[in-house]
Amino acid sequence: MAKMPVLFIGHGSPMNAVENNVFSAKWISLADILPRPRAILAISAHWYTDGTRIATSISPNMIYDMYGFPQELYAVQYPVKGSPQLAECTQAMITKNVSIDNTWGIDHGTWSVLCRMYPKADIPVYQLSIDKNASGAEQLQIGRDIAGLRSRGVLIFASGNVVHNLGMVNWNMSDGYAWADEFDGYIKEKTAAKDYAAVVDYKKAGQCAENVFLTPDHFYPLLVAIGAVEKTDSLTVFNNACTLGSLSMTSYLWEDTVG
Repeated sequence: MAKMPVLFIGHGSPMNAVENNVFSAKWISLADILPRPRAILAISAHWYTDGTRIATSISPNMIYDMYGFPQELYAVQYPVKGSPQLAECTQAMITKNVSIDNTWGIDHGTWSVLCRMYPKADIPVYQLSIDKNASGAEQLQIGRDIAGLRSRGVLIFASGNVVHNLGMVNWNMSDGYAWADEFDGYIKEKTAAKDYAAVVDYKKAGQCAENVFLTPDHFYPLLVAIGAVEKTDSLTVFNNACTLGSLSMTSYLWEDTVG
């Protein structure tokens, strides 16, 4: 089996699950260019927990963790199965303590994108949480720990936003504030240069980093994804834009160039 890629998706508004736009169009096209996964490990910004947790449920709940949106969005169904065996394998691979927790499920950080990529919901999906108490370096290490899943047919799918400040969202803006674009560009430049230490230490970007997020819940999935990247992987950046002033949709795909 070919080594699976690593994805970081800037998921933005949950309305991307039902709206046809340049971002959702790219998600739809991804399934045509990626090898079909055996399963998908989702690392979603929206499961932000004390400690690292993993779901082992065979039938995970669908979580509508968003408020005030049109009823059309709450009607979306994505009835994927989980993968208990792979979840337990993943738990064993991670060097820090990981608790089994089936009280959550598949949240919109996961299903709003995957329902466009794999609309038949016929690939098992299991979620790994983001530990709010772990440092950026520890998030990177979790990615390194689970990198071996790629050779087992698992797509490592991280979902968040490089810039995510809901308090500063401007629904009338189609692009980003200058500081959002500057920070997004800094992360892009450092990621492309494989200067991952500079991505972890994101405050080195300077003043533009001051308002990019209030908590790192949407940024940390990128670090987990980067940790799972191999030196020989090639990088493609897509959906390369900020929108609504303070949301980055910029996304990253790393693919194996050897196997």
